[in-house]
Formats: sequence, C-alpha cells, structure tokens
Amino acid sequence: MRDQGSAFACVDQAEKQIHAAAADGANVVCLQELFNGPYPCQSEDHRRFDDAEPIPGPTVNRLAGLAKELGVVIVAPIFERRGPGMYHNSAAVLDTDGSLAGVYRKMHIPDDPLFYEKFYFTPGDAGGFQPIQTSVVRLGVAICWDQWFPETARLLSLAGAEILLYPTAIGWIDEEKAEFGAAQRDAWITVMRSHAICNGVFLGAPNRIGVEGKLEFWGSSFVASPTGQLLGQLSDHEEGILIADCQLPQIDVVRTHWPFLRDRRIDDYGDLTRRWIDHHDTTTKRCG
Repeated sequence: MRDQGSAFACVDQAEKQIHAAAADGANVVCLQELFNGPYPCQSEDHRRFDDAEPIPGPTVNRLAGLAKELGVVIVAPIFERRGPGMYHNSAAVLDTDGSLAGVYRKMHIPDDPLFYEKFYFTPGDAGGFQPIQTSVVRLGVAICWDQWFPETARLLSLAGAEILLYPTAIGWIDEEKAEFGAAQRDAWITVMRSHAICNGVFLGAPNRIGVEGKLEFWGSSFVASPTGQLLGQLSDHEEGILIADCQLPQIDVVRTHWPFLRDRRIDDYGDLTRRWIDHHDTTTKRCG
C-alpha cells in the first residue's frame, strides 16, 4: 500500500483490492502491516498515537461488513488503542460472517533506525502465539519482526496453524540499499521459506510497497508451500494482488515424508527458555 495521505484513502484502496481478490476466488485476504495509514514509526512523535483505533473500531467494523458481504476472511493489521496508554501493533481476523474470529498482537517489537516501534507498541500478552480458527482455515498470524524468530512459527504450527501469515512493513533505507539491499531482501524471503519447510505449513507474507518518507518498502509479497516452493510472488516496485491455491491436505503429505515434528527431541530443549547459555552454567550442570 503506497502512502496516499490519509487512512480513508488507504482503506478505500484496500476495499477495492479485497473486492478484486474475492472476485478472483480468494477466500482469505491478508492486508499489509498497519495497512490503514502511513507507517507511523519513522520518528518518535506523540501525535501519532491519535491514529490508533480500538478493536472493534472504525476500520475493523468497516472491513467486518465487507467480509460478510463477500464471504471472505479478512486479516486487518492496524495500530490498536487497547486502553489508555496501551497501544499495540495488531491484526484483527474477521470471519466470513463478519464476526471477530480473533486478534493477534505483535510479540517481538523492533527498535531500529526509522522503525522506532518500541516507542509506540506494547508487546502482546504472554501465550500470544495461538492460532485463530476461522470458518475457512486455522490461521497462525504474526507480524513483521516476528518473522525472524523460529519460535513464533514453531509454536503456531504445533498449536495447529495451517497457514502462517506475516503482514509486513519492511524496506530499504536510502543509504543502505545499494550495498545491503539485495542481501536484506533475500534474507527476508529465505527465513520465511525456512519456516514453511521446517513446520510443514503454508506461509504468506504481504508487504508494504512504495516510498514513505525515508523508507522504500520493497513489496515482494509471496506465498510459500510446505516444501518452501514459492506459489507466487509480487514485484518489488508495483502494487498487486497475489492469489495462491493452498491445498491443505499437502500439509499431511509433506509432514509424513519430512517428519521434522515427529523427530523433535522435546526432552532436551529446556534451555530454549534461557536468555543465554553461559559457559560456566553449562560446565556446572555437566559436573553436578
């Protein structure tokens, strides 16, 4: 979604695209991270909190009506005002009857140049990696920075998610693009294809596109199969609608032939809950 100057313009454009996607056969539509306005986190500006909305609220209610009208599931990522002084980077999942199937609140919050999200967003509550059941499919929804953490994909998959969705706002900083741009984009695609493979699930990543302030969002939205195959990918410089056919029975077939979940050594993973495994702690444990 390009910066079109207002939340109204962004939602209007999203509605047109949802209509087009539904007409082309889509039954689950996922929008980009914070889709209903310009990306707010390039600076630390208290005035930006005025852009936040409750769930349910104006944007979610409007899309709930559209979900019911078209009979599709809509994943709507917005800047959420949960309560006084409590703000989240969230995604509301609207079922085909317009009901609110669930809300995911971003768990991993970055703080990088032009991505000052810790200023704005509180992490989601503990235990937040829970799939959201819809009338179409069980979705594992996460958001952008969550995609770099394999634990997110694993927990959602173990809890029964059939499709992982990562609405995203990632792009190039002007002075870094020439040197690092290709590698950054490649790493972004590679890590999520790896999540699809390691967990035997489908995965979709809708990313913002276009220039906003000092950021050039690189688009390149894609859908990957449980074998990591790209079922479709959009351009890095043009808006578009990506439709992919996710045949859910493939999950069982792939997991049967690549039984990564079967062969996990859950009896020996306790240290994953530690921040860091210090050498002296390991030595003491072995000697004790």
